[in-house]
Amino acid sequence: MNAGAGFSILKKGELFERLVQGGPAAPTVVTPNKRLSQALMLEFDAFQIGKALSVWEAPDILPFGAFVQRLYEDGLYADLSAELPMLLTPAQEEELWKQVVGGSGLLAVEGAATKCRDAWNLANLWRIRPGAGNQDTEAFAQWLTHYKKKTENDLDTARLPDALRRFLPELKRPKLVVAYAFDILPPQTKEFLDALGTEIAFCRPDPRSATVSRAAFDSAKHEIEAAAQWARARLEAGAMRIGVVIPSLREKRKEVVRVFSRVMRPGGEKTAMPFNVSLGMPLQEFPIVNAALTVLHFSQEEISFEEASRIVRSPFIGGAESELGARMKLEARLRDKLGATVALPKLIAFLEKKTVLRERLERVFGMRETGLFSQKTPGEWARHFSAVLEAAGFPGERSLDSDEFQAQAKWHEALAELARLDRISQPLPFNEAFQILKRICTDTLFQPESPDTPIQVLGLLESAGVEFDHLWVTGLTDEAWPLKSSPNPFLPLAPQRKAGVPEASAETSLALDRRITDGWKQAAGEVVFSCFTKEQDRDVLSSPLIADVPLKRVEVPAFPKFRDEIFKLKRRETLEDRVAPAVTAKQIRGGTRVLSDQAACPFRAFARHRLSAKELEEPSDGLDLRKRGNLVHELMKHLWGLLKDSSSLQGNLDSAIEQAAAAAVKELELEGRLAELERSRMARIAREWLEVEKSRPEFSVVGVEDKRKISFAGLEFDARIDRMDKLSSGGHAIIDYKTGGNITPRRWDPPRPDEPQLALYAVAVKEEVTAVAFAKVRPGEMRFMGYSRDDKAIPKVQKAKAWQPLLRDWKAEAERLGQSFAAGEAGVDPKKDLMTCRYCGLETLCRVYEKINVLAEEESEEW
Repeated sequence: MNAGAGFSILKKGELFERLVQGGPAAPTVVTPNKRLSQALMLEFDAFQIGKALSVWEAPDILPFGAFVQRLYEDGLYADLSAELPMLLTPAQEEELWKQVVGGSGLLAVEGAATKCRDAWNLANLWRIRPGAGNQDTEAFAQWLTHYKKKTENDLDTARLPDALRRFLPELKRPKLVVAYAFDILPPQTKEFLDALGTEIAFCRPDPRSATVSRAAFDSAKHEIEAAAQWARARLEAGAMRIGVVIPSLREKRKEVVRVFSRVMRPGGEKTAMPFNVSLGMPLQEFPIVNAALTVLHFSQEEISFEEASRIVRSPFIGGAESELGARMKLEARLRDKLGATVALPKLIAFLEKKTVLRERLERVFGMRETGLFSQKTPGEWARHFSAVLEAAGFPGERSLDSDEFQAQAKWHEALAELARLDRISQPLPFNEAFQILKRICTDTLFQPESPDTPIQVLGLLESAGVEFDHLWVTGLTDEAWPLKSSPNPFLPLAPQRKAGVPEASAETSLALDRRITDGWKQAAGEVVFSCFTKEQDRDVLSSPLIADVPLKRVEVPAFPKFRDEIFKLKRRETLEDRVAPAVTAKQIRGGTRVLSDQAACPFRAFARHRLSAKELEEPSDGLDLRKRGNLVHELMKHLWGLLKDSSSLQGNLDSAIEQAAAAAVKELELEGRLAELERSRMARIAREWLEVEKSRPEFSVVGVEDKRKISFAGLEFDARIDRMDKLSSGGHAIIDYKTGGNITPRRWDPPRPDEPQLALYAVAVKEEVTAVAFAKVRPGEMRFMGYSRDDKAIPKVQKAKAWQPLLRDWKAEAERLGQSFAAGEAGVDPKKDLMTCRYCGLETLCRVYEKINVLAEEESEEW
């Protein structure tokens, strides 16, 4: 940057000496961004500590935008308050642009409004005249006319420096203003500095002699892990200013925090981490703020079960601590009772009376706005939202930790931002006010304050101008650096390029990025540039801006993982976990499903039927596959309760079908439109299925949903037979209804049959069984399938080659399964490896993936 005529140049040491003097003559230092002002403040503190001082006057160092706004606020408290227009807040500006863009009929209002605000800021900063070019620029010029009319009595951030210039002689200004580390000085900024009428000086970080090297890694994950280990090694060597720059920090912030936490504190100790990630998270992502937004949404509208579940489990709702255990159990029960979406009254109805949770939610329900078109001003909605949260007992019983306390304070600021919209907004309905508040929380990047840390993890552009003892810049691939040009679509392209906007063209972007790269090379005593060479199956090249840096291996200590530290202690205890204590009870809960699970995997049977472990339900829209199957079972139970035998199939079946369909829907407690649709669907299924039944020889139904006691290996099980028919060919047929697609009699075959229930019934009941069959009740695929003693006993059911030996094999397998369960066999042994485990839901207990997938630490690019 060329300082220009009339501007002096200061070295960094001279700047610090002037700051040391303090008093009215002390300079004000302005920086391009907040990160740089904080870093410079810390450097000055270290400079004073190096002089053995314990107390000193805080220097005046702040971002340029904050400096301009401070001058404006000084004017408000002086005699200029009557002349200065009111300054709009960022939320007010966004809302005004939204009103302007929305009035044009555009559908993507919010995205366009944000781009318009950016374009207006850019136009003022670089003196670009909006106008003709293409449809986008012409539309923006029209919108800008309306925006200026709406703000003719107000002032926005984009025009603040220009509006303030004529008042500068009447404001108290510092005698010396130092612009620190400005690589680019936009015209608006330069004109404002010219108009200050005080001494202006420029200062840059002192160039340092550095050891610069370049490294390459086979994946982005290995690169970040190496940078974290390198940072820890430099920290342990005594360095106090360590920087790690990550281009994709915004997208991969959580993963980066996880990697650095694991390296810095491998055991997960509850101590402060020695690193700080510069980019904050959207305020909405902080749990306490997310809980507040969810409660507000729930107070008026349906929400997903996942969100309702978070409310039940949230520590930020009144009574969360005293009812912790009860609420966890409640959440598990609600998964089976509620659907994929939940309304507040429905949730309240399922809660037990005289609980704090029910009391709090009833208070919230009592405050809901019942009018369909109820409207309030933003300020009234802000007060209403606060009252709703108070009714919910927000923010809970326990004391908030530091991060939660700061996030709550920021939440109150967001509510205040909403209230300030009264100046520019008409009364709004609930959903619009809530969406504005949600957008404010989404757009607000927040990072709780924490003690100064020696390791700073930064984004690409944030690191410009910051100095370190050691610096590692990661991810410098040819696609990430230099940055691609991204001109604003609402401003003419040629004027953007002519003004020198860095993002407007590849040339200006390259020039700026080259200057930043040169700055990195002088920003620390040790500088490492790195990139990764593979992204999934694709080769990646390093950035041409670091091509001149010699490639060499960076020595990174291999810090042990927490697992390795545990094994190093050699405190091992070997337990035989394949065998549990033998079963002592004769009556076994769980029915014949116990033996089915024992066949699939012994551990599954042990966990489900002895530990009472089960997978939590996942509520879904409408009916899931299990409920659809239950509905068909209920249909058939009621249908054959009316029909009784094959002779009844010859008359008019409409009445029986309608009654059975209605009874089945009623059994499952379906309501409204869903009940009507399912009743109609059940009737169609019944008609199609009865056509299959009509093709059978004569039969009579002697049992439906028949409950029995059966015994194997000295154990007694509850059984429920879907249906038993007496056949004209002799004997009885046991029938099991199935609605799935993958149904075959081979699922009864030993050893370890997949579906042993029918085989178990066939060898355990007192009646003579001469046929077993699946009834596949699936539209378009209706049929029987199974085995029988006699030929053509049931259509499509094949005659077994040897009926009695088949029954003996089934009996022997049932006894073997019963004996293994009774003996406590509980090994993790899925019959078909992970195919068996697909719908089990007990993986976190058995850790089967560690057994089957020996590469438990398999690397993944998705880190």
